[in-house]
Amino acid sequence: MATVKKFEDIEAWQKARILNKEIYKLTKETELSKDFRLRDQVNAAGGSIMDNIAEGFERGGRLEFINFLSIAKGSSGEVKSQLYRIFDRGYINEVKFNELYTLADEIGNIIGGWIKYLNTSEIK
Repeated sequence: MATVKKFEDIEAWQKARILNKEIYKLTKETELSKDFRLRDQVNAAGGSIMDNIAEGFERGGRLEFINFLSIAKGSSGEVKSQLYRIFDRGYINEVKFNELYTLADEIGNIIGGWIKYLNTSEIK
């Protein structure tokens, strides 16, 4: 893993930002806009990925960062589950579902790699 100087340089954060933009568009441009609870849940979970990566990084400690990365990884799983609900309710088609699911899955995998690296690292 390369040395990262700011959270905005973290690939998982960058991809989570893209995912959030796409989720937000869904909440504005589809019937998901009227499914208030699911709309709010998927927006919150998507934001949680970005926010927990940033917060953990800014705290400056390896163990705290791992903890916040774990929460972010969990939120990526939550988004994947919510995407199934969005798809099953007919708010998105299969192509869009696959695009967003793949992105959320990729984010979770990147975060998992960071966690594994940090768990074996001497970095404090």
